[in-house]
Amino acid sequence: MDSSGTRRQNTRRKLFEAAVTLIAEQGFSSTTVDEIAERAGVAKGTVYYNFASKSVLFEELLRHGIELLADSLQRAADESAERGGRRVDALDAMIGAGLDFISRYPALTQLYVAELWRTNRAWQSTLMQVRQKAIAVIESVLREAVAAGELSPEIDVPLTASALFGMVLVAALDWQSYQPERSVEEVHSALSRLLQGRVGGAGR
Repeated sequence: MDSSGTRRQNTRRKLFEAAVTLIAEQGFSSTTVDEIAERAGVAKGTVYYNFASKSVLFEELLRHGIELLADSLQRAADESAERGGRRVDALDAMIGAGLDFISRYPALTQLYVAELWRTNRAWQSTLMQVRQKAIAVIESVLREAVAAGELSPEIDVPLTASALFGMVLVAALDWQSYQPERSVEEVHSALSRLLQGRVGGAGR
């Protein structure tokens, strides 16, 4: 059972990686199941064994990827709290975690940002749900910061959380597309200063 489960997980991971790369390269409509199977090194029937259709594969791909990001953000916040840091420090740690995730999965991030602007997809509701899961992690830390007096009670928590999430996504994509010579640390440092100056300074 364990061996079979591990094999299936590995197969699904290969399919995810193949699909996200191909769709980022040539678009969803132009990508075929045959191409995904070939890129993953599996038979076409294996794709349909794991996923009912290409649309289901892509929907699960987006869900899986953004849930991984949300988990990464939560872990960064928890680790910061365990070190005794302020909530603003936790937000900064989450920015670092987000940038690290995007640097490891750039194609997934490109797809996610592109799909946010398309409202006619079957998976749009799923995308909004998993997006909210990631943003909810940021909202939670912002509310704790307000309760602790680190941030002004006048802060708009939902909008600020969305803005921070979007800031990391857009800055990371711009970095990878136009300033690839910069390191993750450099980009994190720049966003950290922005966070400390704009959000972190709100309660002062």
